[in-house]
Amino acid sequence: MARKYRSCATSALLPMPPLRRSSRSSIVFSVGGMPSVCIQYTSKKARVRHKLNKINAAVTGRPHRTGRGELTVLATELPKLLSPSLHDVPVDAHEHENSPYPRHVQFLADPRTADTLKVRSAVIQYIRQFFLDRSFIEVNTPIIAGEAGGAAARPFHTSATEFPEKQLSLRIAPELWLKRLVVGGFDKVFEIGPSFRNEGLDKTHNPEFTTCEFYHAYANLEELMSMTEELLSGMASHIRQFKENLQSGLKDPEVDFSTPFRRIDFIPAIEEAIGRGLPDLTTPDAVEELKRLFEDLSLPLPDQPSLPRLMDKLCATYLEPQCQSPTFIVNPPECLSPLSKSFTHSSCNQRVAARCELFIQGREYVNAYEEENSPFEQRRKFQEQLLYNEAGEIDENYLQALEWGLPPTGGWGCGIDRLCMLFTNAKRISDVLPFGNLRAVTRRVESAGSVDEKE
Repeated sequence: MARKYRSCATSALLPMPPLRRSSRSSIVFSVGGMPSVCIQYTSKKARVRHKLNKINAAVTGRPHRTGRGELTVLATELPKLLSPSLHDVPVDAHEHENSPYPRHVQFLADPRTADTLKVRSAVIQYIRQFFLDRSFIEVNTPIIAGEAGGAAARPFHTSATEFPEKQLSLRIAPELWLKRLVVGGFDKVFEIGPSFRNEGLDKTHNPEFTTCEFYHAYANLEELMSMTEELLSGMASHIRQFKENLQSGLKDPEVDFSTPFRRIDFIPAIEEAIGRGLPDLTTPDAVEELKRLFEDLSLPLPDQPSLPRLMDKLCATYLEPQCQSPTFIVNPPECLSPLSKSFTHSSCNQRVAARCELFIQGREYVNAYEEENSPFEQRRKFQEQLLYNEAGEIDENYLQALEWGLPPTGGWGCGIDRLCMLFTNAKRISDVLPFGNLRAVTRRVESAGSVDEKE
């Protein structure tokens, strides 16, 4: 309506379509679908002011601009109720982890909670358009299948009534399905959708989460990092402008997205930080030597200290805290990336992966690498992963797909939920999920009660 009648001159009267809802203290309508557009409703019936409180009502009248330039509706009829509201909207329903109010009530009472969801939508739309503008094809791959696929993680298992004897899994990642599409001749594909890991729940992790992954035939690691810089720097500018139209005043992250992003070379940086060289990570004694190194450094060992977990612990201790501004950690040890190509690092003579991870404020946001396309090397890496006692199993169907020829391919993945946390300054992942984390959607809200119970 504001767009339609913005040219309305002072005291001009025009036909008016129905409006949406009112605030508590004054009759000011927030127009549905138009962020931060509020229109005042003018009536001489003082008693009406006490009747309108978060209800869906239709107002019939004529648009009018006041002497101060405010767009106003001069009502010709009393408001008509479109749907009843049998509960009073609480003034203390702001979102927090132990809020007694269901999420839809929080949206009504707290503009910040609602605006966070709008920013999430804007982030996803920007990502989708970014890839569509570059001739990528958006696809949907299976969520339930015989194999969980992708990274080393504990999957959720289920079954189907059609074949109850088979154990099915919710996908850990869409990665292996998307690479099959590249084998099939689709050179640029991406997917935005849910993945699942049957693991812990904390402020930054939820067992169900949303990711974006893309696969680009003939793209190398440098191109993947360049695309990441272009995507995030453009997104930061876009979201900053988008939030200017929101009422809740969501702040921008204190992050400089100027390109190029900083880079840290994994093994040389670790060796510099600890003041000594690392053992040859391909030898059978590597784990024991690393354990002795941890003892010398007074570092606690991770649970079930395998080679990948020990190296990941060193990264978390010495490298990730350095990554406050957007920073790529590149060339991690081969053992940390079983699905990526690997090579011998020229400066440290260690086997490393052609991979990068983007960290911002000490938190991982992007994982990208050149895909392993040799079925023989991929089988060897799958087998080594099992020797490390990591969760997972060999996906024979994927290995058979590689036998048909996967061209040199760059793969990229990003956690949408964490990205939304970054651009809304949310402290918990549940803040950026429409209905909160797994704990929130599985507990019963008992505080409000039904109308019958109140009566």
